[in-house]
Amino acid sequence: METLNRILQHARQRAVEKGLPYAGALTPSEAQQVLQLAPGTKLVDVRSRAELDLVGRIPETVHIEWAFYPAWTPNPDFLSQLRMQVDQEALVMFICRTGGRSNHAATAAAAGGYTEAYNVLEGFEGEAEAGSGQRGKINGWKAANLPWTHG
Repeated sequence: METLNRILQHARQRAVEKGLPYAGALTPSEAQQVLQLAPGTKLVDVRSRAELDLVGRIPETVHIEWAFYPAWTPNPDFLSQLRMQVDQEALVMFICRTGGRSNHAATAAAAGGYTEAYNVLEGFEGEAEAGSGQRGKINGWKAANLPWTHG
């Protein structure tokens, strides 16, 4: 297992290389290691309640929807809900299905004063297989065999 400083250094370097407006970008495995190495870290799942119920959830995460299913209406209270549940001084990581919504959430958090905001690349389910369109087998939290439960 890498040290916390080394993991975060890699994540910050990815952010610089990709021109991201937040602290860094972590792989799912790195995010899990950060949770183990830094107990005060928060993982915020920004998927919809339907996704959590139907696809699965990560234990001990904070859940704040970025957008509401089925119309995918943006959550106008996202930042205020984040402030109520996660201290602005905390290292906070965001995850969604594939990394897109969590990218937006990390961007909003950084703009809102969270200096240690990170996106979890690949998300919970990762890329879709070319033939079947199924997710969860190529990359992402599930494919990395990290802790999760069904709805």
